[in-house]
Amino acid sequence: MRDKAVVLEKENVPSEKENVPFFLEVVAGALFDAEGRVLIAQRPEGKALAGRWEFPGGKVDQGEHPRDGLVRELREELGVEVHEAERLIRYSHAYADRVVRLDLWLVTSWSGDPRGLDDQALKWVRPERLEFEDILEADQPMVDALLARNAAR
Repeated sequence: MRDKAVVLEKENVPSEKENVPFFLEVVAGALFDAEGRVLIAQRPEGKALAGRWEFPGGKVDQGEHPRDGLVRELREELGVEVHEAERLIRYSHAYADRVVRLDLWLVTSWSGDPRGLDDQALKWVRPERLEFEDILEADQPMVDALLARNAAR
């Protein structure tokens, strides 16, 4: 399968070889329901940026392929099984203490009923209404990519 992902590298984002305390690889999944709404998850208490909304997913383990990380994270976080997914966008976001490389996948086939297995709240939102949610700044390029995808359809 040919990778049609949009790859963005923001200027002034340090590379993993530069003196950055942490460099993380993170995957996220865009799951849609029958009404065309996308699933978002609220960061639970005790985590950085608790209470803010994001696309479900998590850290990729060392040596793990991003798609495999997506399958594992969505099984652990939501209790769903991913059957098919394609990368939509990959980019880096710099925080003061770390750089995160984010990788959003469109989950085109999955089974199970999503539930917050990490005690996180979940909700289905129309993509055009995401701007009214308290989405993490780091996830904004994902929102933009989803909106551009919907506009092109």
